[in-house]
Amino acid sequence: MATYDSDSSDGEDADYTETGVLLGYASKEPTEDDISQLGGYPTWLDFSKPPPATLAKCRVCSDLMTLLLQLNGDLPEPFPGHERRLYLFNCRRRTCTRKEGSVRAFRSIRVNSVEEKSKHKAKGKSTGNGEEQSTRVTQPNIGDTLFGNRATSTTNASPNPFSTSSGAVDNPFSTSTSSNPFSTATAPLPSMASLASKPPQRPVMDDLPKTFAEKARISTPHQPPTQPPTPPEPWPPRSQFPSPYPFYHLDADYETISKPATPPIPHPNIDIDEAPSTSNSKQEPDEKTTFESTLDKPFQHFADRLAQNPLQVLRYQFRGSPLLYSKTDKVGKLLAPHQHQPHQSEARITTTLSRQDSKSGIPQCSNCGAPRVFELQLTPQAIAELEVDELGLEGMEWGIVILGVCSRDCQQQDVGEGEVGYTEEWVGVQWEEVGGGTRG
Repeated sequence: MATYDSDSSDGEDADYTETGVLLGYASKEPTEDDISQLGGYPTWLDFSKPPPATLAKCRVCSDLMTLLLQLNGDLPEPFPGHERRLYLFNCRRRTCTRKEGSVRAFRSIRVNSVEEKSKHKAKGKSTGNGEEQSTRVTQPNIGDTLFGNRATSTTNASPNPFSTSSGAVDNPFSTSTSSNPFSTATAPLPSMASLASKPPQRPVMDDLPKTFAEKARISTPHQPPTQPPTPPEPWPPRSQFPSPYPFYHLDADYETISKPATPPIPHPNIDIDEAPSTSNSKQEPDEKTTFESTLDKPFQHFADRLAQNPLQVLRYQFRGSPLLYSKTDKVGKLLAPHQHQPHQSEARITTTLSRQDSKSGIPQCSNCGAPRVFELQLTPQAIAELEVDELGLEGMEWGIVILGVCSRDCQQQDVGEGEVGYTEEWVGVQWEEVGGGTRG
């Protein structure tokens, strides 16, 4: 994505530090990234194979939803050969607001194995088709070797040991001579030629012992007829979707924040002329102390952080940590215990989860069972951009939307190499508080 010049920067690098979070900004002007977008209609890795319509339906009302975000999620270092797209959808029905399932996300992926292609190329160079054919011709016939035949001899040159015709080697199973010790005068054995002319005979189950037949039927379980899988519901035409949100391109730049101010060293001021108070009453807290005690510290930290880059609509950091809107709601209680708090003295602030403690609190992948990790979140500024043309006061009421994805970037089941698959991912929504309640 293209570089974005934040309005919060005053050019004094000494007063700012850069974090590992990539910020996204909405732009009406085209950028270098022609895939990522805010609002509008989605595009696909393969237009001939769009996702099933069920992924774009609200879990509350089953109506089709509207695109919030489409992001180019290619990560060539951890996932070489993977083409990734991330999609976030939102239900615009007022009755579905604040209900689980009204915001959904899925990941589109196409895996192209670079290693397999290189192996095939190397094999093609080292071995040709002519060499393989010549190798097969020169190999000795193992059957001829065992039975004393030569590769250059014809079928008439060497007798078949299983033939009944006269030849250089006598057939031990033939009845034409008296030298056969198994032959009798009254009931001669049939020749091999007559046995070979008869069709193969199958044993009749009724002739077998009843107990064996019963056991055979018992040992073979009844297999119900397999039914073909139900084909997925095709992606509907645009005319069936609600009106889209305004379309924006996305610019990006790494987050820069002001360095925390060093607290001044307190200097005690002792007045020896003033007599100490002898009152037994407790000291009343001043107004500043009272105000700070009522502050919602997590939300204040959230607001202060966004205020340094107020136009950001997106925060991105694969395997990072979200900037929580609250720690007391369902999502906050799930994720807050697993967040990594960087030390203030770090020159470059990172919010990435360590490899040793990869637990993010996000539910594991429903497709492969691997842990999920944080990848991105939408901020309240995204609402301001998407609802810029809305005249009413009723709109989206979320504080942030968090997307957690499979840490292995797994592919949809039954999807082959080079094909596009779609996998639903986890979405955590922190809603705005109603009535000025404490966020925690």
